[in-house]
Amino acid sequence: QVQLVESGGGLVQAGGSLRLSCAASGLTFGSYTVGWFRQAPGKEREFVGRITISDWYADSVKGRFTISRDNAKNTVYLQMNSLKPEDTAVYFCAAGRRTAATVLREYDYWGQGTQVTVSS
Repeated sequence: QVQLVESGGGLVQAGGSLRLSCAASGLTFGSYTVGWFRQAPGKEREFVGRITISDWYADSVKGRFTISRDNAKNTVYLQMNSLKPEDTAVYFCAAGRRTAATVLREYDYWGQGTQVTVSS
C-alpha cells in the first residue's frame, strides 16, 4: 500500500521560511516524479513544483521555493523562503511516473496535505 505523508506545515510571518517534508512508503521516490501542489480556500489545486533528475517550478514560487530529495530516506522536501500571505494554502505532495508532470491527472499517488499559513 502506497502512502505519502506530508509534514512541516504551520504558521509563519511574511518573509519567513518553512520546510515541508513528504515521506513515502510502498514506493521508491527515486523511480517517480514527485510534485508539490497547493490549494487555497475557494481555489483549485495548483502546481507548485516537481523534481525528477532536475526541478521545475511555477512562476509564482520560482526563486523562493526549492525542492530536494533524499533517496536514502525516501523523502522529498519543499524549502519555502520569503513566504508571502498569498502562499497560504494546504500543500500536497504527489508521485507519478510521467517525467515532466505538472498537472494533477499525471500524478497517481497523493498525500493528505499540510496547512501553511503566512501572516502579514
